[in-house]
Amino acid sequence: MSEIIKTEAIVLNKIKYGDTSMIATLYTKDFGKLSGIIKGGRSSNSKIGSAVDQLNHLEIILYKKDTREVQLISNASIISHFPGIKNEFKKLQYALAVLELLKKLTPEHETNLRLFTGTVRILSLMDSSNETALVLFGRYFLFFVTEIGYEPQFEKCTSCGKSNLKDENLGYNYDLGILCSKCSRDKPYSFSIETELFEYLKCLKTNKNTEKFDKAVKEKAIVLLENFTMHHIPDFKGLQSIKILK
Repeated sequence: MSEIIKTEAIVLNKIKYGDTSMIATLYTKDFGKLSGIIKGGRSSNSKIGSAVDQLNHLEIILYKKDTREVQLISNASIISHFPGIKNEFKKLQYALAVLELLKKLTPEHETNLRLFTGTVRILSLMDSSNETALVLFGRYFLFFVTEIGYEPQFEKCTSCGKSNLKDENLGYNYDLGILCSKCSRDKPYSFSIETELFEYLKCLKTNKNTEKFDKAVKEKAIVLLENFTMHHIPDFKGLQSIKILK
């Protein structure tokens, strides 16, 4: 028997189904990631079909049945469609990277309220904040990998325990964490972290101002987080939504 459920959802993507319907992948507030069908959703007269568009933040009504892989979406209304993102290519690229992380790296039907709330917040900031989408995505990526259980370690050298790492060229071992300049000479590391990059990563983690850092440093932080995630989740082959030269 189906249960009628109201929840909020972010539309990750949608595909055609049959002659007139479509299936959407959603990240929901109360049920995590799930798929839902909109019957007749491709009709020009379908209000639900026009609302269920990629990136939109919605309030939806589902006929939910636990034994069914694809739920039935019976109604949808837009909370936000983030026009500021959709009208600027760079913002759209990084917003789609947010959706890509959710689609590829979150399990079906696993609720994570912090992740849902954090995603809505970062999309709202990308839509209207003066902070660049590159920085906002860096903040989100760090938050995301922490939420799924792979928090990068930047606090102290994992070998000797040294905590004052300012003005050092460091190494990062994806399994162990950060290594001071002395220990990185003796132990294998996966990624070099110069002083500026280290300071920028700390700013991302503590939500401090990042204006003094140049674009190359900000892009290198994304590369580090992407490689870190691929190391811990071998099925993840990197982000297709954004292409940063490595």
